[in-house]
Amino acid sequence: MSTTPLLRRLAFAATPLLAVTGLAISAAPAQAASTSMVISEAFGGGGNSGAKWLNDYVELFNASQQPVDLSGWKVAYWSKGQEKGTAPSSTTALSGTVQPGTHYLVQEDAGANNAGTAVTLPTPDATGTIAMSSSGARVAVLDDAGNTVDLLGWGGAAYSESAPAPGTDNTTSSTRTAVCFDSDNNAADFASVDPTPRNSSAAAIDCTTQTPPTLTTATIAEIQGTSHLSTLTGKAVEGVNGVVTAVGPDGFWMQSTTPDDDPATSEGIYVFTHGDIDVATGDALTVKATVQEYRPGGSRTDNLTTTELVDPDVTVDSTRNPLPAPVRLGIDRVAPQQTIEQGDPSNVEYDSATFDPSSSAIDFYESMEGMRVAVEDAEAVGPTNSYGELPVVPGQNVDAVRSIHGGVVYSGYDHPNAMRVIVTTLDSDVRMPRADVGDVLGGSTVGVLDYNFSNFMLEATSLGTLEPAGLQREVTTAQTNNQLAVATFNVENLAPSNPQSKFVRLAAQVVHNLKSPDILALEEIQDNNGAQDDGVVDSTTTVDKLVAAIKAAGGPAYEARWVNPENDQDGGQPGGNIRSVFLFNPARDVAFVDRAPGDATTSTGVEGSGDETHLTHSPGRIDPTSSVWEDSRKPLVGEFTFRGRTVFAIANHFNSKGGDDPLFGRWQQPERFSETQRNGQAHEVRAFLDQLMTHDPNARVVVLGDLNDFEFSDTADILVGTDPATELLDLPRTLPAAERYTYVYEGNSQVLDHIMISPALTVAPPGALHPAYDYDVVHTNAEFHDQDSDHDPQIVRLAIRGGLG
Repeated sequence: MSTTPLLRRLAFAATPLLAVTGLAISAAPAQAASTSMVISEAFGGGGNSGAKWLNDYVELFNASQQPVDLSGWKVAYWSKGQEKGTAPSSTTALSGTVQPGTHYLVQEDAGANNAGTAVTLPTPDATGTIAMSSSGARVAVLDDAGNTVDLLGWGGAAYSESAPAPGTDNTTSSTRTAVCFDSDNNAADFASVDPTPRNSSAAAIDCTTQTPPTLTTATIAEIQGTSHLSTLTGKAVEGVNGVVTAVGPDGFWMQSTTPDDDPATSEGIYVFTHGDIDVATGDALTVKATVQEYRPGGSRTDNLTTTELVDPDVTVDSTRNPLPAPVRLGIDRVAPQQTIEQGDPSNVEYDSATFDPSSSAIDFYESMEGMRVAVEDAEAVGPTNSYGELPVVPGQNVDAVRSIHGGVVYSGYDHPNAMRVIVTTLDSDVRMPRADVGDVLGGSTVGVLDYNFSNFMLEATSLGTLEPAGLQREVTTAQTNNQLAVATFNVENLAPSNPQSKFVRLAAQVVHNLKSPDILALEEIQDNNGAQDDGVVDSTTTVDKLVAAIKAAGGPAYEARWVNPENDQDGGQPGGNIRSVFLFNPARDVAFVDRAPGDATTSTGVEGSGDETHLTHSPGRIDPTSSVWEDSRKPLVGEFTFRGRTVFAIANHFNSKGGDDPLFGRWQQPERFSETQRNGQAHEVRAFLDQLMTHDPNARVVVLGDLNDFEFSDTADILVGTDPATELLDLPRTLPAAERYTYVYEGNSQVLDHIMISPALTVAPPGALHPAYDYDVVHTNAEFHDQDSDHDPQIVRLAIRGGLG
């Protein structure tokens, strides 16, 4: 559920061992440092929300002792993804003469600034129309011959001087910290600070009186410090000693062999080399470099930063040294189990009053960033995913609600199960096993502690031995003659282009594991050509292919009903036009009442009273033009009969959690922004339910589907209602805590899918020898690495008529 882009440290390879000691190695500079005009500041947030200044700008400075004639010169701009050698996307012509020690302001494009708080820049010395990125890009000063005089790449720019400067946002600029000096290293020369535009009328600076920045001698612990951000960020450091603990294509990790006595300071660090430097595990090094905070995904993501050394000058002092013993999580140090961050600091990188690894898990892991760690007898709490990532908890000292199969249950916002870590392999020769929930990596799993995709990651250099727990897919009980079996199943972007094996396996789940429900609400059925975004919205091909596979597997000849959406209006994979679909089994005396079938924009209503209550459109949609359904699936309502009794079903697929703060992100406590829309959707469905039960207080109604929210959420509470006469029963809440999950996300077993029933269905009819309802989450997917969907289906068997048969 996260949309973070792929980052630079994804695949790793072994590096040859160096046999030479005292060898100094450094990365080649991008170009010679400028001795005349330098870029002193770049700001791309102009006019954006929260910005102080209305326009983007580039500020130049004459660091030489001679006037510089800018006739024919230009400022050039590239987006941050453009590689070296590509033509600039925009340029701005310069003119005039810049005196020694003075600035030159180049005004660029203005933003909308809806809040109206931004102010105009000081009078610019040149004006252009470049719309600059607020987070990262590349700018250069070109002389009249087209030569690059100075260059700044920031915010993850693909090309820069040595290493890109930190990213920015609407409120910060990339600013040269010592304006008279250029080390030819953007990461070292620039910091992200409040923008301070200066033009040629600003006071001059006498560079002959300025002192160049000095190198700081520091240990790894001093660089890491007792906070999420290093106090040495942007500074050049030297004399940094450590032994290489792991190597990758873009850099290596090193760890001090003379640690301090403060557990809050990490003794490990990542050295980013662009792949230019050959070192080997066990090499003892002395490093001179620049300290940088790297934020995976760029400055606008919710990710924490990782403290790194960039543009290193490396001396190999000796080889084949023993590695520091790993910290054993759950044994040597135990994470705060259910507290990610105490209090409400907003941004833990800047606003947290305390850094306390003993009470806050986000500080606990930060205090070991880059260090060797291990988990003993690691227990899989999620399956190995397609990226080779396995969420685990230590085999010791875990305090959590455990699922029936060995996972950890997300049982409340105050139970984030903070002892979870994600194991992935650092060495391409070490293959991540395909594990299911409950499996164990016996023995030690050892690696370095990294951070990516809003999670702390154990980048393993060696893995324990997989000990399978033998997890089996569950099989539910078949319904009896007088029970109506109603199920829901998110089939994860089912399209005709999927392999036939997916249809066959889903069909097997419907027939074997779910025992052929009488009514089945399916979510994420795509249109006839899947993700091709060409205006096709009908899904007959997709549905027919699944129905045929079910029949071939020995199941019933299901019939289907649905309402085609408007093109590209229901969210999901672009072009896929996912929707909910009802399947039903006429051979079980289940009939669908077709009543003026609705369309994408027509709302169904309720007419009649008592036993004569009926829908105006069946199948139909609930208020599909309401703003709460923007870019989201609209509920599908159907009127069914089963052996003479009317049953209403409402199939839902509420909007996803995309855009919410992650549990281990920089914003604490995390905000659930997507909840606002889901709450609005729940209110819409609840209003329809109230209307339906006003017409018939004894209406038999099943509300089901992927609500994308937990059983303890406001969304679920709104749907349940507050009037005892019309309250729905949310069936996941009736299960023991260890069984309350339909989905596993980053190792947290949780409820996202629900079946709710109206009061009339919670009371068994006269003469019934069955309970009124028999509910089951059928665990067939979410805990398995070999999934047919990422959701587990669920089913309820309802005692509609009296008698046992």
